[in-house]
Amino acid sequence: MQTSHDAEKKITVQSLAELGPLPMKVALGCSVLLPVAIVLALVFGHGWDLFAFSYLQSTFFFLSISLGALFFVMVQQLTRAGWSVVLRRLSEFLSLGVIPLAVLVLPIVLLTLMGNDTLYQWASAKNIANDSLLQAKSAYLNKGFFALRYVIYFGAWIFLAKFFLGKSLAQDETGDPETTLLMERRSGPGILLYTFTLTFAAIDFIMSLDPHWFSTIFGVYYFAAGLVGFFSVLAISLVYLRSKGILKEPVSTEHLHDVGKLLFAFNCFWAYIAISQYLLIWYANIPEETSFFLPRQENGWGTVSLMLVVGHFAIPFVFFMSRKMKRNPKPLVFWGFYLLIMNWVDIFWLVMPNIAFDGMESSVTFPMLLINVCCTIGVGGIYVASILKLAGDKSVMPVRDPRLEESLRFHNI
Repeated sequence: MQTSHDAEKKITVQSLAELGPLPMKVALGCSVLLPVAIVLALVFGHGWDLFAFSYLQSTFFFLSISLGALFFVMVQQLTRAGWSVVLRRLSEFLSLGVIPLAVLVLPIVLLTLMGNDTLYQWASAKNIANDSLLQAKSAYLNKGFFALRYVIYFGAWIFLAKFFLGKSLAQDETGDPETTLLMERRSGPGILLYTFTLTFAAIDFIMSLDPHWFSTIFGVYYFAAGLVGFFSVLAISLVYLRSKGILKEPVSTEHLHDVGKLLFAFNCFWAYIAISQYLLIWYANIPEETSFFLPRQENGWGTVSLMLVVGHFAIPFVFFMSRKMKRNPKPLVFWGFYLLIMNWVDIFWLVMPNIAFDGMESSVTFPMLLINVCCTIGVGGIYVASILKLAGDKSVMPVRDPRLEESLRFHNI
């Protein structure tokens, strides 16, 4: 493979730093809402429980986006994709979000290590002593092993994210095509490592909120949600950067079209996994499995469930299918924001119904929504500010990738 000098002449090195200080200031301003959520937790009854679950939901909402970005980066390398070169670096930056999230998730792990059962029933020795099922699962669901797995998960994700970005940046300096071949060879084992860690992380941090319930498809469900979130953010980011003169020439309507197609496709994939999980549990009708869906049909959760069926799948399936919607920046941004919000509702639906106050079932309330929204915006501010800081003045595009010219000339059939 040879680096195309013609392609290099067509581009200029640009970075996110060219956006100026405003995005960083806005992100840091949003982060203030995290302590606001803590204050609200002091005001409302059961506020600390609401905050703990909201904080978990917020961190794993943004984690799903970064993990989706990491998967996209590795798949592009594995398949030797040329079309995506001009937007791959932005995906590599988004994958770096696992670094600040490793720190943000740490309080959850420390709280569990202290034996606090606000989130996880299995963290309390008293609960285990009174529950035969928790005793049977204690070899896996225990505080020490949980903390060790946290280190393994985030250690693996940070290593993968830094490896692929580091090699890509090194190629910007050397132009060595062997670097591309190295990333291709490493992406296969990387995806295997990613698959195992993501699956078990989804089980540990979200599914084990209800330790009596289980689903063998849950890891895939979280994976699908993450890809919907990632492609939503990618579509929004590309249109925004082009409007600011960054990536305006390299990223064409053809690239936006493909990002829109992937967003639509993985939203359908999410719906397929969701209905598969539901139907398997519905027709088996086993109490140990139906315990997940029954609470999500009452106390306001039925409305949220219906919102996911109609809002997350039916509406975008009908109105976002059009080629025109994917090639026009404004509709693409609209659907990007729309599906990102639906993805947030999805993670909200997974986490928040597990709250139980003194044995009472969870219900959708104004304090829950208020604390959750503040928590999400606050965590999101830290997340975005960290990515901007880590991206720094690095080139927003792999300027000496051997397949750059193919990407610049990309055209949909």
